[in-house]
Amino acid sequence: MRDLRNDRTRRTGVREERLRATAGLRSSSTLSSWRGRSGRRYIVGVHPLNETELLEVTDAVILAVKRDRTGNGMVVDAAMAASDPSEQTRLRWLAKVQDLGATELHIHRLAATEDDRRAIFEDLRENEVHAS
Repeated sequence: MRDLRNDRTRRTGVREERLRATAGLRSSSTLSSWRGRSGRRYIVGVHPLNETELLEVTDAVILAVKRDRTGNGMVVDAAMAASDPSEQTRLRWLAKVQDLGATELHIHRLAATEDDRRAIFEDLRENEVHAS
């Protein structure tokens, strides 16, 4: 068991970790979690990659995610959703991540402040910075 725990702590980089608590639920695909580079875990809602969903999100961290053949999620890009969204900026970002193969939005809404969201964004992103 110790070897398994040590293996988890050695893995670095941002990665999805499915929630075991929701494994048997029909709606389990609507929640997931991501482990940041720091090792912290963030719960996210999983949403389809579409314009309506993206334009309604405020005060959140958004991950554009694609899945490989085995179902593992990979972050294509990350963005911070401000309280006053720019529709044009968000639509450009949506087109970009679609071109990169993203099929889902994973949205973390549990950060209380802009500083908290910035820290989470930095922990979860592996690409260049985007804010909307």
